[in-house]
Amino acid sequence: MTVADALDRGRESFRRQRWGNAHAQLSAAEGEAPLELEDLERLARAAYLAGRYDDSADVWTRAHRECLRLNDPARAARCAFWVAFGLLEKGEVAQAGGWLARAQRLLDEGQLDCAERGYLLVPVALLRMAEGDATTAYATFEQVANIGARFQDPDLVPMGRLGQGQALMQLGEMAKGLALFDEAMAAVTAGEVSPIVAGMVYCSVIEACMDIFDLRRAHEWTAALSRWAAAQPELAPYRGQCLVHRAEIMQLHGAWPDAMDEAQRACEELDGWPTVGAAFYRRAELHRLRGEFAKADEAYRQASRWGRAPAPGLAQLRLAQGQVDAAAAASRRAVDEGRERVAMPTQPLHPYWRSSTLPEILASFVEIMLAADDVQAARAGADELRGIADNLDAPLIRAMAAGAQGAVLLAENDPRAALPALRRAWTFWQDLGAPYEAARVRVLIGLSCRALGDEDGAEMELDAARWVFQQLGAAPDFARVDALSRKAGARAAGGMSPREVEVLRLVAAGKTNHAIAAELFLSDHTVRRHLQNIFNKLGVSSRAAATAFAFQHDLL
Repeated sequence: MTVADALDRGRESFRRQRWGNAHAQLSAAEGEAPLELEDLERLARAAYLAGRYDDSADVWTRAHRECLRLNDPARAARCAFWVAFGLLEKGEVAQAGGWLARAQRLLDEGQLDCAERGYLLVPVALLRMAEGDATTAYATFEQVANIGARFQDPDLVPMGRLGQGQALMQLGEMAKGLALFDEAMAAVTAGEVSPIVAGMVYCSVIEACMDIFDLRRAHEWTAALSRWAAAQPELAPYRGQCLVHRAEIMQLHGAWPDAMDEAQRACEELDGWPTVGAAFYRRAELHRLRGEFAKADEAYRQASRWGRAPAPGLAQLRLAQGQVDAAAAASRRAVDEGRERVAMPTQPLHPYWRSSTLPEILASFVEIMLAADDVQAARAGADELRGIADNLDAPLIRAMAAGAQGAVLLAENDPRAALPALRRAWTFWQDLGAPYEAARVRVLIGLSCRALGDEDGAEMELDAARWVFQQLGAAPDFARVDALSRKAGARAAGGMSPREVEVLRLVAAGKTNHAIAAELFLSDHTVRRHLQNIFNKLGVSSRAAATAFAFQHDLL
């Protein structure tokens, strides 16, 4: 094959978005004779899109030098920007800063008014946003978009609109931000944007939609990203992020086996990149829900090693393992850190991973505090979550908030007030197509019915929840509901809560208050409070009489 043939084939592969072939063919041609600048740039892009990231950086560096030799400082600055882009993805900030400074000097020395000035404003705007100055970031990204429009650069305009949308999200102007996301995505789906920038916009918009719980948009753009990636079989970047998003949405909709397959594939696709932390976290969540605790623990650790905070999933795992104190400590820390992220948000243009949001963390916190018998803390968390839901009109957050309010009201012995909140939560989850979350709410509805003396209603709700858990393979939840159902008659007779029944069983087994506290991970004071409530509900005044009740009602 002649050099000309290899070049022609490489260019054709590039045009057809066969990135691996393009990289191999253009590299072969370069082995025979130096490539012209345009072909060097093709090779750099093909290498990146084929997953040959070090090769891409090397070729961009050579293209930069070739631009300098040809006395084209603007084009040299753009090549320097793409070198910096790759370095920033790997977290090599100092080296990236050096390349950006070099590019800026080239433009300033030549007093050049060109599109490249817009590219160099992007990291400046990102820094302002990371510092919490969303107003300045918005203005800077607006400059990026305006420069792109003035020089008719198809990549700069959507990058600017994307950044403006992210800044508006930080400022709380969700509707305006989403409109800018949609504008950026219109250019992407119309095929007006280069593949590298298209992938960047896809991932960033989906991340932002997930962060504000706009599941309709996230689902729609994830499907579009899947189609876009499928049309490029040799595409390496973005494919893994797409799989993580798909796994998260599949999990929500109850397709757990499919979600696990996607998460596993994402771990393989993203191996060696920071984004793999999100894939491991999704695997951990699915293992936890299925009762595979050892596998979940290891996957959370893998996620943490790659920079993805394991909250709130790890705290939920500890709760499921009966380590209530450990779960409570982890949950309190996660809430504090979640509030700090809200106060000083960081939303990169090309995100590496998505940590859990404050509403997700607060919903978990409420559940864990109730398990730890700290109803006051649970009430505070539920109220904070309700405040967020009031400010952010998102059905998923409203579902979380209503469920948390209902759970706290039930713990405060007000089942009549708990029921309307819980039924609102169930409706939200049903509308979202989230069977697991809806079933968990039905358990609380069943317990509320039982507390009001409606045992038939309670059994109906628990039976419906049990069926869903069985279908999903949610072994821990299935076992819990099965136990709740089997103990129905005894609790109905005594009017006791599930935790009070646990305490009474241990009293009947001859355990001291201190031993009960150790076994249930409670304080001695909490055990004494439970015991007094049991005496009051059963109308007895001694441990012996309470023990007799337990034997009479088959609680042992």
